[in-house]
Amino acid sequence: MKKNLETICVQGGWKPKNGEPRVLPIYQSTTFKYSSTEEMADLFDLKAEGYFYTRLANPTNDAVAAKINELEGGVGCVLTSSGQAANFYAIFNICQAGDHFITSNTIYGGTFNLFGVTLKKLGIECTFVDPDWSDEEIEKAFQPNTKCFFGETISNPGGNVFDIERFAKMAHKHGVPLIVDNTFATPINCRPFEWGCDIVTHSTTKYMDGHATQVGGAVIDSGNFDWEAYADKFPGLTTPDESYHGLTYTKAFGKKAYITKIVSQLMRDLGSIPGPQNCFLLNLGLETLHLRMPRHCENAQKVAEWLNDNPKVAWVNYCGLPGNKYYDLAQKYLPNGSCGVIAFGLKGTREDAVRFMDALDFVAIVTHVADARTCVLHPASHTHRQLSDEQLREAGVAPDLIRLSVGIENVNDIIADLEQAMQKI
Repeated sequence: MKKNLETICVQGGWKPKNGEPRVLPIYQSTTFKYSSTEEMADLFDLKAEGYFYTRLANPTNDAVAAKINELEGGVGCVLTSSGQAANFYAIFNICQAGDHFITSNTIYGGTFNLFGVTLKKLGIECTFVDPDWSDEEIEKAFQPNTKCFFGETISNPGGNVFDIERFAKMAHKHGVPLIVDNTFATPINCRPFEWGCDIVTHSTTKYMDGHATQVGGAVIDSGNFDWEAYADKFPGLTTPDESYHGLTYTKAFGKKAYITKIVSQLMRDLGSIPGPQNCFLLNLGLETLHLRMPRHCENAQKVAEWLNDNPKVAWVNYCGLPGNKYYDLAQKYLPNGSCGVIAFGLKGTREDAVRFMDALDFVAIVTHVADARTCVLHPASHTHRQLSDEQLREAGVAPDLIRLSVGIENVNDIIADLEQAMQKI
């Protein structure tokens, strides 16, 4: 029986049998017992499914991964200890030293640094492109050793909407998968696989958790990209893995090759697992995701309209505003709403932005974004402070940009707090 997203949020993942807990249990154990050496050997050889060490698999973690996989419509999902780890694994699973990939330049500052600095130290080169460039300009970035294209459904912190279908066609034209970070939209408001995306990532720390109680990430595979059709590009998936007695992932696991390799190779060697307690907390958040996202969007729309009419505000970027640069793309990919994150700038100096934020009452200055509580951040002073003004603009972040994450409180109280702070600048 095919279920709607609301039902999956509440009932997906954990399927208790007779006499088992109705609520997902926390399997707080590093190891799992078996009766024979052969049973354990089959698990290590990937000949059987089961649990033997939590770094590779845990029943609590797997139930939550199954729920997220069902929400996105994939063939497999793996949870990681952070959204950063999820994006690293998504790229590193198909790239190695000497390889290259392309990414939108309007991505989260931490991911921008991961791709442009840290992966470069591992011998993996990245080309940043402006999604607003023409196809001809962007296609110049593809090289013979290009292995994937990366973007965010809604960029953090700029709020730009990524044209998933356009870039999926472009990536496939060059024989590589499209990877999309769907953190801000969540599968409630956008399912990138339906638009041609191949792999989805999430920082589950954000809306999926929704309460700022755990840090986590997820990688979901659609199972739609044909790795064998481009076997020479992806030897890690299409040639024997000597660390598993010559097993070839595409031959042994078919559509689940990519996600199986992440677990059996990257998790085995690098770790970055979420703890079962964290996954339990994440699951509690997921149970109300379908209720919270409409409220976030409803509140953000009203706040964006108020900001847009405020004489002290220089500009507002929220794709729900008619006339916004990304309004038409939002109507295509996010017809039921985008998210609660608004980017805007004040008239005046950077110091004015700081004074405004310091004058807020219950709207807090925090590094976090996308949870139940309204919060605010000045990326140039905080998350992106390692970048110069020129680098900020290259990353699609205006130096005066304020990121406002609208929560699910009463919207009149949110606006009143913004208003009293505005009066002090």
